[in-house]
Amino acid sequence: MATSRSKIVKELDAAFSRYIRLRAVNLDGYCECYTCGRSYEWKKIQCGHFMSRARYATRWHEDNCRPQCYGCNVMQQGRQYDFGLNLDREREGLAEEMHQLSLTTVKFATWELEEMLQEYKEKVKSLES
Repeated sequence: MATSRSKIVKELDAAFSRYIRLRAVNLDGYCECYTCGRSYEWKKIQCGHFMSRARYATRWHEDNCRPQCYGCNVMQQGRQYDFGLNLDREREGLAEEMHQLSLTTVKFATWELEEMLQEYKEKVKSLES
């Protein structure tokens, strides 16, 4: 039986989130919140999105996502202004680039989502080994 599209999206979200957090982890297993700078065990931090996850064009875009603590990501609605400033410190114009990309309409075919899921599972595996 084929896997449902919604299940693939859920699995992709989980694998992508794990990758975003693991790529920022230090040797002690901690990473910093992108917007407040506090350090958290990587499993206790979230994958924050500069542009909302509702926008598929940037939902799984690595430039759009960084580790964020629950306080910043949920309680303070992602601290989008600070998030954008930090993106621009990394690369000038990155926040605007992500904003413009988020305004585009993207419709992924199920097979494309499955490919992305496999890609992020492999990326996670390489970081965990």
